Amino acid sequence: QVQLVESGGGLVQAGGSLRLSCAASGRSFSVYAMAWFRQTPGKEREFVAAVNWRAGYTYEADSVKGRFSISRDNAENTVYLQMNSLKPEDTAVYVCAADTVKRTLYGDAIFDPYGYDSWGRGTQVTVSS
Repeated sequence: QVQLVESGGGLVQAGGSLRLSCAASGRSFSVYAMAWFRQTPGKEREFVAAVNWRAGYTYEADSVKGRFSISRDNAENTVYLQMNSLKPEDTAVYVCAADTVKRTLYGDAIFDPYGYDSWGRGTQVTVSS
């Protein structure tokens, strides 16, 4: 496992933008994918976006497609989530995840929390109407 630290959350008005960052650190690890999930009280953790670390393929949930984009900095082991045109329904705790054990290479695991073995503590994003 690696340590993940998120930053960039906050309060923003509807239509605004935020950029989240997640930096991975640890000893002798390899990352196969990193992702963002979001969580609201009483709901299951929801997939937002992911990036395959080696090839750079990106994936976004239908609910954020066209508004959010994920990117990576391989050298810094950092993943970013650019969130534009934010809506009140985007309000959630955004949690960063990393796969260091190759689970996301199989099937649809890249979209599932099961695919990730390391998790950050999350950062709150609040969108006011």
